[in-house]
Amino acid sequence: MPIIRKTIKGVLGAALISLGLLAPAEAASKAEVEKMFRAWIDNDLWPAAQKTGVSERTFRAAMQGVALNWDLPDLVPPGSKPKKEQAQSQAEFSSPGAYFSEKRLQGLAGTGSRLAKTHAATLRRIEQRFGVPGEIVVAVWGRESGFGSAKIPYSAVEVLATKAFMSTRKDMFRKELIAALHIVDGGDRTVDQLKGSWAGALGQPQFMPTSFLQYAVDFDGDGVRDIWGSVPDSLASIANYLAKKGWQAGRGWGYEVSIPAGVSCAQEGPDLAKPISAWASSGITRISGKGFPSGEAKASGMMLVPAGTHGPEFIVTPNFYVLKEYNNSDLYALFIGNLGDRIAYGSGSFKGAWGDVGKM
Repeated sequence: MPIIRKTIKGVLGAALISLGLLAPAEAASKAEVEKMFRAWIDNDLWPAAQKTGVSERTFRAAMQGVALNWDLPDLVPPGSKPKKEQAQSQAEFSSPGAYFSEKRLQGLAGTGSRLAKTHAATLRRIEQRFGVPGEIVVAVWGRESGFGSAKIPYSAVEVLATKAFMSTRKDMFRKELIAALHIVDGGDRTVDQLKGSWAGALGQPQFMPTSFLQYAVDFDGDGVRDIWGSVPDSLASIANYLAKKGWQAGRGWGYEVSIPAGVSCAQEGPDLAKPISAWASSGITRISGKGFPSGEAKASGMMLVPAGTHGPEFIVTPNFYVLKEYNNSDLYALFIGNLGDRIAYGSGSFKGAWGDVGKM
């Protein structure tokens, strides 16, 4: 009996491994993992996609020739352990001096200003419809894809399938993969046309597929939401995203300020909002020497000191936190705000000097 039980257990274990439901004790070969991947597509991914309404025709056509992309980062093949967590790559954990490269910002601002003029009529229509200023839309466009010039060479289905099967965030990527299949099902893109980044982000706005389904719009009226080849669709989709995330029309993102020594920086944060007039009455002034706009007096603002009292200081509006919805980073939102100001007003770098946030 013990021999029979052992044999049955071995056969069952091998079957589960072949289905990708059980990790072997040792890392499997690439050929074995590819077999597990095909079994996972049929036995795990297809039932999940079918439940959400993906057609079998689209599913089979999309997944037929898909192979694992072994060159992607953060992969955890069956039987292996995740590598030690890599050093933080978010902007907050690196030197902001490099993040706010003046050469890069000047280049983006120059190109952004020219393109804002080229697409001025489209941007006016976008602001009228969504309430988001054209310079902010163009700044996001420039930061995300170099105004559409960045190469986006990867098959989104291949990237997402690989990461859904063997990455550190499999559940998230499976959700995004199924969303990508819905994009194909809806007719906005074929599988071959569905190109993205190494992380699965799509097109000029760099939307994940779930964001595409929620926020992408057809603004040029050709019947498809083309964030790859259509500038109007790309710009309007960025604006729609920010509007749906809560952008307040008629307000900017914030102001670089000087905070007097007697004003505590412990008042920093989105939960400690005050009317702009209250901040001004405490002695906080704009670094530009201009007063706060009179229309902002009763509107809320929040203190932001991302580099402590030795770096640039800000009073930001709720729109600053909307920009963080695009990329959850204070420095990203400041980059977009500063770039937008350069595009709209020809302004320059922040006046305060950045310290090394990573060493503070």
